[in-house]
Amino acid sequence: MDVVNYYQVSKNIASSGQPAADQFESIANAGYDVVFNLAMPDHEKSIANEGSIVTSLGMSYIHIPVPFDAPNEDHFTCFAAYMDSLKYKKVWLHCIVNARVSAFLFRYLQEQGCSALEAKTPILEYWLPTMDDKWKAFISHAKEAP
Repeated sequence: MDVVNYYQVSKNIASSGQPAADQFESIANAGYDVVFNLAMPDHEKSIANEGSIVTSLGMSYIHIPVPFDAPNEDHFTCFAAYMDSLKYKKVWLHCIVNARVSAFLFRYLQEQGCSALEAKTPILEYWLPTMDDKWKAFISHAKEAP
């Protein structure tokens, strides 16, 4: 799939940066049931009518706006609850560049029994050396360090 920072996490989970409006059709055609967005709606690369585009293609749309400078436990609790409810669905997760999503997935996948090595995406690995203290604190709640 030609979406920025696309990564196939598992058979049923893919992650990426912001898809272009016309790429949601390819996501639907690939059999995804749900598009899950963690980006802020006021970001210049966000798509204002993304929810409408996604639902018009027969997929469900979930949006938890996570400020890049202020991820918190409420965001993660909500994310984990949705992910738990979607265990048998094919889910496409995205934010703007796949940083937020990679951190959220790192924690969530460990809660599901994955090791840190299994839960760490290439995007997270690339981001770790420059990750700020807020995000380091956020991922420090995972069972194992990255």
